[in-house]
Amino acid sequence: MSNYRFIVRKAAVLGAGVMGAQIAAHLVNANIETLLFELPTESGDPSALATKAIEKLKKLEPAPLSVISKAACIQSANYDQHLGLLTDCDLVIEAIAERMDLKTDLYTKVAPHLGPHTIFASNTSGLSINQLAQAFPEELRHHFCGIHFFNPPRYMHLVEMIPCKESDAGILDDLEAFLVTYLGKGVIRAKDTPNFIANRVGVFSMLAIMHHAKEFGLGFDLVDKLTGPLIGRPKSATFRTADIVGLDILAYVINTMHKALSDDPWHRYYIIPNWLQTLIDQSALGQKSGKGIYRKVNKEIQVLDLATNTYHLSESTLDSDVESLLKQKNPVEKFAALRLSEHPQAQFLWAIHRDLLHYCAFHLSAIADNARDLDLAIRWGFGWNQGPFEIWQTAGWNQITAWINEDIAAGKSMSNIPLPAWVQEVGQNAAPGVHTTQGSYAPVIHGMQPRSTLPVYRRQAFPDRLAGEEKIYGETIFETNAIRMWHTGDEIAIVSFKSKMHTIDIEVLNGLQRAIEEAERHWRALVIWQTEPPFSAGANLQKATEKPKSEEPPSAFDQFVKKVKKTAQSTILQAARSLDLADALMAGKLAEVETLITRFQQLSQHLRYCMIPTVAAVDGLALGGGCEFAMHCDRTVATLESYIGLVEAGVGLLPAGGGCKELALRAARNAIDDDPFPQLKHYFQIVGMAQLAKSAEEAKKLGYLLPTDPIIMNRFELLHAAKIQALALAESGYRPPLMPRGIPVAGSTGIATFKGTLVNMLEGHFISEHDYLIGSQIAHVMCGGDLTPGSLVDEEWFLKLERKAFIELLATEKTQARIAHTLKTGKPLRN
Repeated sequence: MSNYRFIVRKAAVLGAGVMGAQIAAHLVNANIETLLFELPTESGDPSALATKAIEKLKKLEPAPLSVISKAACIQSANYDQHLGLLTDCDLVIEAIAERMDLKTDLYTKVAPHLGPHTIFASNTSGLSINQLAQAFPEELRHHFCGIHFFNPPRYMHLVEMIPCKESDAGILDDLEAFLVTYLGKGVIRAKDTPNFIANRVGVFSMLAIMHHAKEFGLGFDLVDKLTGPLIGRPKSATFRTADIVGLDILAYVINTMHKALSDDPWHRYYIIPNWLQTLIDQSALGQKSGKGIYRKVNKEIQVLDLATNTYHLSESTLDSDVESLLKQKNPVEKFAALRLSEHPQAQFLWAIHRDLLHYCAFHLSAIADNARDLDLAIRWGFGWNQGPFEIWQTAGWNQITAWINEDIAAGKSMSNIPLPAWVQEVGQNAAPGVHTTQGSYAPVIHGMQPRSTLPVYRRQAFPDRLAGEEKIYGETIFETNAIRMWHTGDEIAIVSFKSKMHTIDIEVLNGLQRAIEEAERHWRALVIWQTEPPFSAGANLQKATEKPKSEEPPSAFDQFVKKVKKTAQSTILQAARSLDLADALMAGKLAEVETLITRFQQLSQHLRYCMIPTVAAVDGLALGGGCEFAMHCDRTVATLESYIGLVEAGVGLLPAGGGCKELALRAARNAIDDDPFPQLKHYFQIVGMAQLAKSAEEAKKLGYLLPTDPIIMNRFELLHAAKIQALALAESGYRPPLMPRGIPVAGSTGIATFKGTLVNMLEGHFISEHDYLIGSQIAHVMCGGDLTPGSLVDEEWFLKLERKAFIELLATEKTQARIAHTLKTGKPLRN
């Protein structure tokens, strides 16, 4: 049942710049027909500027479109010819240049063409929503608000919603529900203050870093090493982030704060540094112009040296003692060490945290409804692991408070304004801090404010949790070292893996087997869902040859998988992460590996043919064996940002957990005149090239997902959607599919055809001899072996071929070398 009072059938975006075009792209990702408006050209096609922006979307990385073909669903338009089309739009988003005069002029122009039901929203990053609203007649202001997307809109979870004084409360609720479910966003309602929440706090943090970097004499590259993953922030850290955002954009936001916040105690720091203005004057705007604080020369990344005004390779190094203390797991001890250390790098880190926390405490009541909104805005908008108040709370609220007060009294802080009284008040809680299971501190009520009760959030049984909020995932049915089977009080059982990156080893296989058997006896359906992404990085065959240990040191695999990027750009590296075989190979235990492969295949088949429906809830990576598990469930429900693929060929292997069999079976089902070969050509290509789908939509196109598999935009709604699918199957009187007995094969003719293609590639030096061997083995398995075309086999026939080919490839020195080299260097080996 829908909780929404309006449905967005058609949308329009005004402004085809970087943000406008990418917002349009994400709207069509959500299957919403979208108009993209831009100024008309003086000659030729009047909508050429919008058309050019749409074409550019196809080439951008990371890709704003879930599949390139969706670009066709964006219609180019211009303001001279097509304003009348706005009448039929349910949602119109303005995303033109950040100038009040340009925006208000446009609003006056489009207002007569808006339908009575149309919601109009501005994507402004910091202009006053109430001032913008004055450009509309009063009756249209009820349908107006700000919705500020973060760049890139497809990937950044945050959308700030900013009402004007006349915004209709019901319309805001409807719009929030739409943004959450249909666009997959985390919505934070912000107050109409300059730069709202995320940019206000995030840009101040950057300004504090710039100030203290100068104070302590630290270069750009050293600061980025200090302010990246080591303190729970993205790899782009501070100055690299500035380059990515655009130095001109950063300067604009700083200037906005300077003009609009004259009475702010930190106002004197809202100044564009001279070096930043010089770069802008030189058109060195960062990544979009080819250089800024950094520049790339061939494959080298060089950094600007302010002392010589030249670029050079990074030569700065972290102090080993500072790096060690940053790696401490206990945040209380870590911050105590930073506070006490006399090393400039440690003092710098304490100073930037102190001033950030001071700033957030003072401004919380003015810019946000509660501490939760501020922390989530920073996490979702800037990619921090924890928001400022979470950092404060986990590091020891009262101790950090005392230290900040000491530094304010000593004149060390960027402002001498005292901490607000509420900071001391929440320090008196049983668990000192602003976040509790009951809610987060809200200055207006001087108490804890619970999460939103809007109906849309009933779909999020386990929302993004903050420090101080309990993480209790249902009631345990049973638990082992490898998996946990649990439920939430209904008839659906859930199983979650406990291994790192949710890799699959013999313990996971045994636990999952037990879970299926338990579900068949006592539950109506089984959902495989992980409490955190990824779904599964695939088979970890290393543990197949080891005895279980209670406390294992990180393996090469464990260290390597930490480097997995969410966008999964390199399939060859993903394959290595999926298959850590180095120890097993060195021990010469191929028999144990073959036993594990057999066990893996049996479990895949059990997922397919058990007596209750099985649903894979996929988010993030689903590689190799993880992909094979999903392919064998009755349904896969995937988030849009799922990266799915059978990537084993990248390290010299082939899928052997039923993946080749499953694709051959799909080809046979879609065969015309019992000839699977035309369908098989596509599947052979994606397996042979270790092709990875970079979205769930692309996974459908490639064939890893079925057309009937639902795609979810919001990862926090994934479990809800998966359980609905599971229950629907159960309510339909579920019976497992009948096991196919006569699967037609492409046979020897298909193998010969594929080998002919491989020979041409080998002779053209596009592949190596070992690549040829891998491709030949894949062809042999997927074509059903050296049989007469059209011969009928069963699934076990394909599974035997998979096992045999996998072990034969694994036994080769070149496959072993590929695996070892990739794990050691993080780079592929072509041998």
